Amino acid sequence: MTRPPTYLDLGLLVLRAWFGGTIAVVHGLPKLQKLLAGDFEFADPIGLGPGISLGLAVFGELICGALVAMGLFTRLAAVPAAITMAVAAFITHGADPFAKKELALAYFFAFVVVALVGPGRFSIDARR
Repeated sequence: MTRPPTYLDLGLLVLRAWFGGTIAVVHGLPKLQKLLAGDFEFADPIGLGPGISLGLAVFGELICGALVAMGLFTRLAAVPAAITMAVAAFITHGADPFAKKELALAYFFAFVVVALVGPGRFSIDARR
């Protein structure tokens, strides 16, 4: 089996680092701070309760986003991240105009690509 060209692995690194890092820092970290402050006011898109929904969003965005960015348990971590973004795009913002759900869809498709293709050579997974 031949190795893919290095630029493909660099592309996967950029994709993982950008989408995993930004969702973790920009979206997941503020939700963790909200959770730790005891503020459980949050959307309940799938009927589990706002506190559980917030906890799942923290897991999908912060924990799984960071794992994807690092390239650790990448394919496994990309699945909950993609599911979190699917819920945001199709349920939470389902009735909203496309512009409102566009960011969630961009994250969703990025995590789907990572789950399907894998992390590439420049990842912790490749070193294990």
